[in-house]
Order: sequence, then structure tokens, then C-alpha cells
Amino acid sequence: MGAAARQQRTGPVGNNDQVTDIPRRAVSRTAKLAALPLGFAGRTVLGVGKRVTGLASDVISAEIQQRTAEQLFSVLGQLKGGAMKFGQALSVFEAALPEEVAAPYRQALTKLQEAAPPLPTSSVHKVLAEQLGPAWRERFVTFDDSPAAAASIGQVHRALWRLPDGSGRDVAVKIQYPGAGDALLADLKQLSRLGGMFRAIQPGLDIKPLLAELRERITEELDYELEAESQRAFAAGYTDDPDIYVPEVLHASPRMLVTEWITGTPLADIIQTGTEEQRDQAGRLMATLHLSAPAQVGLLHADPHPGNFRLLPDGRLGVIDFGAVARMPEGTPEPIGRIAGLALRGDADGVEAGLRAEGFVSGTDPIDAHALLEFLRPMLEPIAVDEFRFTRAWLRAEAARLASPRSPAYQFSRQLNLPPSYLLIHRVTLGSIGVLCQLEAKASYRGILQRWLPGFTPVG
Repeated sequence: MGAAARQQRTGPVGNNDQVTDIPRRAVSRTAKLAALPLGFAGRTVLGVGKRVTGLASDVISAEIQQRTAEQLFSVLGQLKGGAMKFGQALSVFEAALPEEVAAPYRQALTKLQEAAPPLPTSSVHKVLAEQLGPAWRERFVTFDDSPAAAASIGQVHRALWRLPDGSGRDVAVKIQYPGAGDALLADLKQLSRLGGMFRAIQPGLDIKPLLAELRERITEELDYELEAESQRAFAAGYTDDPDIYVPEVLHASPRMLVTEWITGTPLADIIQTGTEEQRDQAGRLMATLHLSAPAQVGLLHADPHPGNFRLLPDGRLGVIDFGAVARMPEGTPEPIGRIAGLALRGDADGVEAGLRAEGFVSGTDPIDAHALLEFLRPMLEPIAVDEFRFTRAWLRAEAARLASPRSPAYQFSRQLNLPPSYLLIHRVTLGSIGVLCQLEAKASYRGILQRWLPGFTPVG
């Protein structure tokens, strides 16, 4: 659900009469998405459109990039459903955009982490009656009809959940939009045709794997009972944890989820206006969650964008959305840590052997082991030192090195594979790094890996 759980916001989100249930009219939704390439073609008519697969800064003017991003993310935000879900997933990579055009992109992307127009009150009450029965009001002491947040597939209302003794408990009530599943599938299918627009924004950006993963996870994300199961597992795994807090689940049904309300500062706010201390703390805790969850819970939180996290008053990281998780009952694969350690120690042959065994290097194809090590070392800079500060500049440099068709690193990367078993881990790791760079957070990331990543021994 992503940004839907911005629980600490004050005041309602929008006007309850603004929209009807999604998918509204499928023809209208498809037309909006289909019109995006036409608008892009109009902006690139002066001979640059046919060269869009090269370096964006060499090919398309900053003005064209800005207008493309504004149109693209405006439409994604308006449509909710799969379009907005995809936009939220993409937003964590904002830090990699070229600085000369990053500011307008940042504004457009940030809107996707904010609330979308909410459902009418009558639709909210209909869902509550379906999920709790006609006497649904008796389950609450109070229920705020104005949503506290709204996003891609549902919205959140604040309420007092009635306890057996008649008292109330402050809760977040997550309600799924009627028709969300159909809208998700239709939008993601249409978005797969828009690869050229995304390459205009960031060269080398391939949206197909991300879209494929989102399609595969639709069923899970639409099942709030399954989300409740994941949240309960996280809550149990982090009971009394000094760093991570997971709110309690009080009730779950297929299209409604009631959880403890938590108050804190969302990471999106910390990114924009937080102090250095807050940004460093949030970054350290985000990295801790990412690396510790497979060991603590047997699950990986798979939706690492700022709307799903907030810094609590006691300094812990509150995690509030568990619609997207990866099941890792055996924890993080040991070869990840072992190969990273070999690379830090300069063991080129060991790195090649490890990557070949895991399928990153095809079969018996020859590869220069020392060139492979040099290719990997810049990526490992954050764990090569005692402390590292992630920055937008660092991520932009890495994105340019890896994504530019003119870069030697880009050419070398074509000799490598990403095995299917590592696709989700890779995507979540990139997303987490994107958030760390938005935070510009400094921490001992190597120390976090040493504690939580199996097989990782950087020295000796």
C-alpha cells in the first residue's frame, strides 16, 4: 500500500466527494496512460526522440526531461491503482537522477508519496459493512470518516477500536479500494509499453523487471489477511527490540486491516527537513531492518520507500506497511556475504568462483577476474570503510557508471546475469540504498553487515 499509512499527519486528506471507486472507467484509465508516449513524442520531435537510448543529458534537454517527468508522474498519481503503485516503487530511485533536473523530478515524485484523492464516505461505509457486518459502528468508539492518508490500493482512517471493557484503543483502519485488483492489473499491463519514457528520465533504466515483480505480488498485496500474518510475524520477531517497532494487529479481513496507531516523523519529512542526527539515525535503522529481518523473522520487507517508515519519539524505527514481503525462511543467502567479504579482501579469483557458482557469470564463459573485481569495488565503497555517508552525488556517479552505454562498466555488466532467485533481493537492496541516499545518512554500515549478514568477514 505504500504511502497510505502516513499516520502522524494532522487533518484529513482531501475532500470525500472528489472521486469514485477505482478503476472508474477502464477506457479512461487506459487512454490517460496511452497518451503519455504521444506527449513525449511531441516534445522530442526535433530529431532527438530516435536517440533516447543514449545518455539522457546528451540526448534530451533539461526542459524536455522536466516536462516528461511532470507529465508522467502527474498521470501516475491521478490514477491510483497500479500506476500509482509503480510510481511509488520508482520514487526511491529519485536520488540517482542528474542534479540539473533532479529538483523538478523530486517534486513530482514526492507527490506520489503523499495522499491521493480519497474514496467517498459512502464507499468507505460500504466496505466496513462488508468486512465487519451491518453493525460495524459498534466495533468502534469513534471512527473518522475523513481519511488520514490515501495511496495506491487503499486508504487509512483513524479510529478508536472498542475493547471488551468498552474503552477505546487508537487504531489505523486500512480499507482497500473497491476494484483495486482490476486497476492494478490493467495499469501494469499498459505501463510495460512505456519503457522509452523512463529511459528519457534515466538512461539504462529497465522498468520491465520491476513491473513483472509488481504483477507477481498483486495477489499478496490485495490480501489484507496475509498482510496481517506478515505483520504479526514481524511484530513477534522484533518484540522489545531496541531499534525496530512494529504495531500490533487487532483485526484483519480480506479488505480491511486494523492495527495500532503509531505517531512519529515520516522519513519523507526527515529527508526534506530533518536534522543530520535524524537522517543518520533513520538511515542506520533502515539498514538494520533490511539486513536483520531475514534472520529475525524469516521475511524481508520488500517495499522500502519513505512512506512506510517513521522515526518514533523514542528513537526507534516504526514500520507500518507489510503488504509486500519476501519469504526467506533460511535467511539471507550466505554467498552474498561471503562474496562481498572476498571482494573487500581483494580475492579476485574467489569472487569470480563465487559469482559463477551462483549463476551471475554464465557457465564456462571466460571473464577477467581482476576486471570483475574492479567493476564491483565502487559498489562496495559503503562497506569498505568504518563509516560511510550515502549521498545523492555518490548514487548519481554509480548510476552514470553503470547505466551509460558509453561506460566501460556498462559494457562489462553485459557479461553478467542476475539469477532469478536474487531478483527481489537485488531490487529491495537498490531501493533501500536509494532511500539512504535521499537521507544522506552516515553510519557504520560495515558493522551492520558484520552482525547480520551470513558469511560476511571483511578482514582476516
